[in-house]
Amino acid sequence: METRSALAAAAGRGYESLVESCRVCGGDGRIANSFGGSSKTCPACHGNGRRVEEPLFRDVTKTKPSHHVTPSKAAVPAKATWPTTHDGTTLANEVNASGLSAETKTRLVREIIEYEGSHGKCTQTFIKKVRKQLR
Repeated sequence: METRSALAAAAGRGYESLVESCRVCGGDGRIANSFGGSSKTCPACHGNGRRVEEPLFRDVTKTKPSHHVTPSKAAVPAKATWPTTHDGTTLANEVNASGLSAETKTRLVREIIEYEGSHGKCTQTFIKKVRKQLR
């Protein structure tokens, strides 16, 4: 209710009584340099002559809470349990068909998977190296 009565009273007195003049230009809306040269638009009120409630310098730092939240960890992709390339799968099947111990088979298949992960595919040199271990 106070706001309405204040606005009604201000309407009777005129708009200018409610608004303060700009602190920089004094309400003129323009500022001149000290040499009496050109006159420019006031940077504080942008030429309207009214006092601005905002500070002269706008804070552009990121103050929203969403800017300070650490990004949630993406789901960790499951570790591969079997080679993905054709050559790697063929080589892993050869390893499983061999007469080696279960630990050795597991170690060799893991080597194939890791090699695929770092190189993208099994090279002929790597295939020969694994086949040599099968003998």
